[in-house]
Amino acid sequence: MSQPQKSISPVGVFHSDHYQRHNQRRLEHLASLGLDIAGTSVLEVRAGIGDHTSFFLDRGCQVVSTEARQENLEILSSRYPNIQVRHLDLDNPDPSFNELFDIVYCYGLLYHLQNPTEAIEFMSRCCRKMLLLETCVSFGDEESINPCTEMAESPSQAVSGQGCRPTRKWVYNQLKRYFDFVYMPVTQPNHEEFPIDWTSPPSTRAFTRSVFIASKQHLNNQLLLEDIPMKQKYH
Repeated sequence: MSQPQKSISPVGVFHSDHYQRHNQRRLEHLASLGLDIAGTSVLEVRAGIGDHTSFFLDRGCQVVSTEARQENLEILSSRYPNIQVRHLDLDNPDPSFNELFDIVYCYGLLYHLQNPTEAIEFMSRCCRKMLLLETCVSFGDEESINPCTEMAESPSQAVSGQGCRPTRKWVYNQLKRYFDFVYMPVTQPNHEEFPIDWTSPPSTRAFTRSVFIASKQHLNNQLLLEDIPMKQKYH
């Protein structure tokens, strides 16, 4: 007889040394950009178990935190009983979800979606000022979504089992459809999954990631480029 498959612990995944270091590098980089975040209303999409949520709470933000997996939602609600925690699957978003937020925070989600085009459109409709987006991307100058499969049973992977690895150009141009200003930072998080030389693809199959800042208003910030840089530096 086959043995029943053991469930994967969300805490075991999200609180691994790898994830915690990755979170630290991403959040310290976000803080270094000097964006106008304090005191804003924030929609956090695919929050996992809430390891980024306190970044905004510590800055006096009003946060609505969302997640697609029930087991993650339960942990999220337990950790943050004083904020709104809701179910939201960006591959099948609730059409009645029509609130506006100053900031939509989408770190580590887009590449876990099978419908990233629709997800960006949905997030743009919820966004009053800025969309903060970080995702795995593929090297290449073309506009391509690059669909892929993922482990649906993992609490950190695509709920549907179908994800994508879009090129930077695809993400940038999709954001331009809904935001007047789309930026990429001069800097990258100080982590090996964030390349700084886009002229030289890595020799391994490691993840490669980028950060995008989409805004309804012009941002006067020397750390942001209204372009897709081929060379960046660690902050």
